[in-house]
Amino acid sequence: MSQMYKIEAIIKPFKLDEVRESLSEIGITGLTVSEVKGFGRQKGHTELYRGSEYVVDFLPKVKIELVIAEKDTEAAIEAIIKAARTGKIGDGKIFAMPVSQVVRIRTGEEGTEAI
Repeated sequence: MSQMYKIEAIIKPFKLDEVRESLSEIGITGLTVSEVKGFGRQKGHTELYRGSEYVVDFLPKVKIELVIAEKDTEAAIEAIIKAARTGKIGDGKIFAMPVSQVVRIRTGEEGTEAI
C-alpha cells in the first residue's frame, strides 16, 4: 500500500475558489472546507464599534483538508501556494502529515483506493 498524506491549509477566505481551481487543474478534486478563526504573527486587528475601540484577536480563515497519495503531495502544496499567496501578512500555513489508514465507508475500500 502506498503512503498517503493529509494536507491542511489555512488560507484567507477570499482565496478559496482560486485554491480549489488550482488543485482541480492538477487532478485533485476531493477536499473538505471549514470556516475557522485564528491568528499567527498577524495578532488580530483593532476595530471600532459604537465609538469604542476593541481588539479582534481571531481573524476569519478557511481550512482546507485533503488526503492524497504521497506522489501528489509536492504538486498540491505548490498549487495551494500559487493560488493562496498575496504576499501580505496572514496568507496562512500549510501542514502535511502522513496518514496511516483511509477507509471509504460506503464500499469498505481502503488506502489509496478510498481517496
